[in-house]
Amino acid sequence: MDAAKVEELKEFISKCKSNPSIVHTPSLAFFKSYLQSLGARIPPVPKMDKDDGDMSDTKQHFDAESDPSGNNDDNIVESDIELDVTDVVEPDNDPPQKMGDLSIEVTEEMQDAAQIEKSKAIDAVSEGMASSCCETVISICSKLDEAIDLITEAIMLNPASAILKATRANFFVKLNKPNAAIRDANAALEINPDSAKGYKIRGMAKAMLGLWEEAASDLHVASKLDYDEEIGLVLKKVEPNVHKIEEHRRKYERLSKEREIKSAEQEGKQKAEAREWDALSALKDGEVTGIHSARELETKLSAASKASRLAILYFTATWCGPCRFISPLYTSLAGKYKKVVFLKVDIDEARDVAANWNISGVPAFFFVRNGKEVDKMVGADKAALERKIAQHAGSI
Repeated sequence: MDAAKVEELKEFISKCKSNPSIVHTPSLAFFKSYLQSLGARIPPVPKMDKDDGDMSDTKQHFDAESDPSGNNDDNIVESDIELDVTDVVEPDNDPPQKMGDLSIEVTEEMQDAAQIEKSKAIDAVSEGMASSCCETVISICSKLDEAIDLITEAIMLNPASAILKATRANFFVKLNKPNAAIRDANAALEINPDSAKGYKIRGMAKAMLGLWEEAASDLHVASKLDYDEEIGLVLKKVEPNVHKIEEHRRKYERLSKEREIKSAEQEGKQKAEAREWDALSALKDGEVTGIHSARELETKLSAASKASRLAILYFTATWCGPCRFISPLYTSLAGKYKKVVFLKVDIDEARDVAANWNISGVPAFFFVRNGKEVDKMVGADKAALERKIAQHAGSI
């Protein structure tokens, strides 16, 4: 091995010893995986100070959601979800890789040549992974780049091969280039919608981007098509995050629903209060209200019901002597029982009302609560009238 490269590796190892957390650098994920495969103990991810501008390595932030109505008193502020994002990497922004022309006619010779290039690519990756520990850092990256060039040549020869594009996607995952891997996986699945490797690699790439639910969905499909141990290992990292996100979503959906119910209750209460106010404004406390039509009577009785008040309907006539005898008392009782609605109907003026209530004699008094007759009295017995009013008004 070149002496200069050995010196570079010595310097790198020295940095690792002085700062072991360097192995958690996203671009060195392949190196960390290699060390773990040898049984090495990897130091834990260092925690960030809460005052630091960056998020903790094991936390994914969910922005607070405000009440769009602008009612700050009922805002639901979502908390952070503690997610394991140890293996999440920065998204790659390389130009799209070559996909080949799907319209070309692929001959057997082209298929064979593509297979040869694929084999060379796989051998290059295997050679890089088999390098000694000191050579690994430099060797694996260069071998993966070489493998991608070779598999790209294979794809250009046989663009309609889903397995070739899924294989290149796998190489991109090893290079921590999830977006490139997703492009290849998507292309593979367009060619073969049942490509287990296409779903698997796309799921792994989405996990690298922190797209946990999408990753889990792809990995579960891959598992049903062709389960392997690697899928299970990735799901063990992905599913706990998915469960936390689902639990978080259910929690805030429940809180949002409770807020909607509370808002509806408040709105209903306000409408009821408004109706009660309108009803009260239509009534005259301490006074006797004259009724001149059936429609007017309906309005007053409805207002009394909405205000939860007792209404007394007094039928009289100008020619009735007993009516003239008891009318002053009825007026004075209206002043005494201000929360009772005192109504008065002249049977000769409002004949429709008298007919609706089947009036056969006056004076007649009907006690109405919530639109229903609860008692009545016919005659000019002052004591009886006052007693009945006291009885029914007392239950208000």
